[in-house]
Amino acid sequence: MKMSRLAWAIALAPSVFQAHAASRDDALQLPDALISGNREVQQRSESTTASSVFTRADIERLRPSNVLELLTHVPGVQVANYGGRGANYGLYIRGTSTSQSLVLIDGVRVGSATIGGASLQYLSVDQIERVEVLRGPRSAIYGADAMGGVVQVFTRRGKAQGLNPYVRIAGGSDGTWERSLGLSGGDERTRFNLTAALEDTQGFDRTRTSYPEDRDHDAYRNRSISANLSHQLSDDIEVGLSLLDQRGKTEFDNPFGRWDSSTFTSSPSKPYDEYSVSSSSAYLDARINDLWSSRVELGHSEDKQENFDKLFPGSTVNNTYRDTVTWLNTLTLGNGHSLRAGAEYLNDKVRSSNDFAQNDRDNHALFAQHSFQGDSFSTELGMRHDDNEQFGSENTFNAALTVPLNDSNQVIASYAEGFRVPTFADLYWPYDSGYQGNPNLQPEKSKSYELQWRSQLSDSTSFEASLYRTDFRNLIAVISDPLTWESTTANVSRARIHGFEASLKQELFGWQSNLGISIIDPRDRSTGHTLPNRARRTLSLDVDRQFGDFGVGASFTAVSSSYGDAANTTKIGGYGVVDLRTSWQATKELAFDLKWANALDKDYSRLLYSYNGTQHGYQETPSSFMLGMTWSPEL
Repeated sequence: MKMSRLAWAIALAPSVFQAHAASRDDALQLPDALISGNREVQQRSESTTASSVFTRADIERLRPSNVLELLTHVPGVQVANYGGRGANYGLYIRGTSTSQSLVLIDGVRVGSATIGGASLQYLSVDQIERVEVLRGPRSAIYGADAMGGVVQVFTRRGKAQGLNPYVRIAGGSDGTWERSLGLSGGDERTRFNLTAALEDTQGFDRTRTSYPEDRDHDAYRNRSISANLSHQLSDDIEVGLSLLDQRGKTEFDNPFGRWDSSTFTSSPSKPYDEYSVSSSSAYLDARINDLWSSRVELGHSEDKQENFDKLFPGSTVNNTYRDTVTWLNTLTLGNGHSLRAGAEYLNDKVRSSNDFAQNDRDNHALFAQHSFQGDSFSTELGMRHDDNEQFGSENTFNAALTVPLNDSNQVIASYAEGFRVPTFADLYWPYDSGYQGNPNLQPEKSKSYELQWRSQLSDSTSFEASLYRTDFRNLIAVISDPLTWESTTANVSRARIHGFEASLKQELFGWQSNLGISIIDPRDRSTGHTLPNRARRTLSLDVDRQFGDFGVGASFTAVSSSYGDAANTTKIGGYGVVDLRTSWQATKELAFDLKWANALDKDYSRLLYSYNGTQHGYQETPSSFMLGMTWSPEL
């Protein structure tokens, strides 16, 4: 009987982790591999950072509408989606803000240098091979923005044998359609993948209470393509490149209306965005000798946003262009010792209709991390030096100690530092609608302490838990004057987050379950108030079972209440949402899937503010269905 390629990969996992050439493409299929932790392939159990991994099989099982929905299955991660597909969002990893977490696509740093954060709401799941989420600071490895964690998305990869085409079409509620097609393949030295996708929806009314002009359905359209190619020039040298491009249009509502600060009045508006978000990368991977391997990566990303209003002429533009060059080296020193060292260059450029005082800056960095793997204990010690053109030098450190209690249990004590430089909008946004940037801002800094327990309770049960504390200095926040309604950014003197998170994976009577819980206490230490938009408690539960060619599953997500403002006067209610799903492998080439999102039709929204007894905010996705068909013919 022939074993599948994935089965062979799992059986040969130790050699996969040690091999350098082509190991990344093989590791992308393995749930127990991790690439983002130290920027190279390692066993997830050997990484000192808390992490979650979603393979392509997980994505096809869960059938999320976008990457943000996928992230709600991660313990310690809260996602606030402001109105369905293509809408803006808030991402809070361990209570940190959206701009305090780094997003990578195929190793390339992506996102906006004006508003902060990356445009994950536009990323089609049909373009994704794998998603890795690191929880906790990794600034010593990645530099600025990796204070709360790292989300790395890997685009679709080719298989090493033959040609493998696929076509998928899905339709559902609110006039929603998803279409994608792809072709992948290769041989023992070359792999490639080409994928194109089109997604559009008529949408629903995203605002809970707003102007009559906003009481319409808010449409969304996304066209995306991705390409990936890797080739082994020899047994020791591999080259590759990847490309992802997404563009389209998204309509949204503005519950505040178009604000005129001179008259303290607002008028109706019908805004929409046209966007273009792309990333491209190329690499050279070489094994110099048995002790030294080296990798050079070149990356470029663009985040282009142009905002229009159907009721007013003109538009505003905020575009970000990022270039990166990274040199990574791994030295296997023997006796359990290894050293990772490298250098990195980053350039951010902004092209905006707003007149920023500065729109270009460079960052140079050197980093090194030593690891020791022993029988009685393991250690990790790293340092990074960043030289930012605008804010000067910054050193960040991380350290970890791993102690195996027995063959099934280990504890990890770790310390990590983080920092984030202000965005161009934080600093230089011109006075507009009562808001203005602050050129006197200082970089945010953090120190985090964590204790982890990892246990393999049985062959079918694993448990992980983390207890952590993160202290912030110079936290950047928006400060509003209640008398004039004008606001600006400022450094909050100190803030801290206490947190506990745990995950339990269990197989029982053929049912696969995954439970994640998180409890946090995020505080502004100067006022004692809870940091805004952070839910203190979150829970996620996934249950799935396969009955031959049929699969069934359900997910439950619960989020506690939070506050919508720094003064803790506006409360956002908690909620619980149930999703149901099923699949049928009708033939070897044809599969069907059905998902019922928000099956109980939970009516919940993101409350923004209350005025004269009326609550204004964005509605989350109501109950909806999606039926899909995937055809994968054999050539």
